[in-house]
Amino acid sequence: MLHIRSDALLPPSSTRARIGMFGGSFDPPHSGHLHVASTAMKRLQLDAVWWFPTPGNPLKEAPSDYEERFAAVQVLTKRNRDFRVSNIEKQAGLRYTYDLVRLMRQHCPHADLVWIMGGDSLMTFHYWKDWEKLAESIPIAVIARPGFELASRFSLFAKKMRRHRLANNAASILPQQKAPAWVYVPAPLDPISSTALRTG
Repeated sequence: MLHIRSDALLPPSSTRARIGMFGGSFDPPHSGHLHVASTAMKRLQLDAVWWFPTPGNPLKEAPSDYEERFAAVQVLTKRNRDFRVSNIEKQAGLRYTYDLVRLMRQHCPHADLVWIMGGDSLMTFHYWKDWEKLAESIPIAVIARPGFELASRFSLFAKKMRRHRLANNAASILPQQKAPAWVYVPAPLDPISSTALRTG
């Protein structure tokens, strides 16, 4: 088991809360990320959403300085007391989402964990390391993002996991489901993206 330092920013190990895990480069974090997290919080009836800024993304160019991105996520989320920001990926030297989920399962085994992601990530999910093992280890909530609505039907993930998909109106029971299980949540769309902010 990976040793976790006492200064790690993580939920209490004894928690039985319904926790959404929201990872990404957040380069920079913006209102679209808030929209995804807030929608998941409401529709899945979560107790908290934990944000996990990643030190690096193997599928993207090297992100900007970690400490700057981490601080920016803290600023973005500070008005919502149910949002928390974790440094565990940096502290533990993690590179892949599957390893992060394994660590969280070990750390808070009684919590109901859900992975949260925007619909834009669904098209490339099959490129993530151990993506099928990841899908079998944690329920997944996909929140609609503009321009990627068809991903819920035509992405490789959606096709392979079709029989494990919950109806949209059953989103609130997702945290209690045994993986693989996932739901696609349509929602009013926020058009802002990190790419546009970096290149604008």
